Amino acid sequence: MNTLSAAAASPAVSDAPDNRFSNTFLRLKKKLERGVGKAIADFNMIGNGDTVMVCVSGGKDSYTLLSCLLALRERAPVDFRIVAMNLDQKQPGFPADVLPAYFESIGVEYRIVTEDTYSIVKDKIPEGKTTCSLCSRLRRGIIYRVAKEIGATRIALGHHRDDMIETLFLNMFFGGKIKAMPPKLVSDNGEHVVIRPLAYCTEAEITRYARAMEFPIIPCNLCGSLENAQRKQIKAMLQTWAREHPGRIESIATALGQVVPSHLADTSLFDFRGLTRDTEVAEGDIAFDRPELPTGLGTIRIAGGSACEDQ
Repeated sequence: MNTLSAAAASPAVSDAPDNRFSNTFLRLKKKLERGVGKAIADFNMIGNGDTVMVCVSGGKDSYTLLSCLLALRERAPVDFRIVAMNLDQKQPGFPADVLPAYFESIGVEYRIVTEDTYSIVKDKIPEGKTTCSLCSRLRRGIIYRVAKEIGATRIALGHHRDDMIETLFLNMFFGGKIKAMPPKLVSDNGEHVVIRPLAYCTEAEITRYARAMEFPIIPCNLCGSLENAQRKQIKAMLQTWAREHPGRIESIATALGQVVPSHLADTSLFDFRGLTRDTEVAEGDIAFDRPELPTGLGTIRIAGGSACEDQ
């Protein structure tokens, strides 16, 4: 099945006249579109005839996702349909006119769904408690229903590389699992394929892009000051690493795609009980050797172009 890998390498088609933007911005736009195209190709996210429902919350990530997919579709070797979908959760003060006006201004097919999940969450969750879990479950159920109604074969979400890495550490530190946020998976009800085309894009890049594009950002007021404290801790930790140890975050992102089950401890992924001297094991016992890293040299390059830090 053809995907969008060829489209990512083609000259960028801008959402607005190029003369509005600097060369710096155009390079950023091209980098984001190339990253989205590569993720789509690597994980076979979109094929010919697919209907992609892009969930647009009004935040920078989903706006950027929609923008990149629309640009790539213009020069893609496959034909696919894009439907932008927004869930109006009846948050007090939510500007219901913003997204329809934006969708119409860029000429994209869209669907606005209104469901009062705000009242349900406020009724069920005690004051001062985090609302994210229930809100997400309610939203997910509605998204699956709408995807079925419009015949969507793909549900595109705006999670980026930083979200995936944060989720990895959240699960490790607080859930006891080595589990991240996959670029592609089957929906909970087994009826849809969920994709995250921004999997190779960083939050910093997306923030700069959204600012330059002047997207009409709609803040999420449902959670207010109740943002998940654990995720905030992880985000702060990763931001510190990014400042103090250049290359560490990139190395972690690379590691998500280079897992060696024989060198972990999950018996469901590797047959440790059946292991004998004749068993072929990836990397053998080399992985247990202490790496000989030069001292005091900071970041060094390793195979594959990623970097690691001298501890």
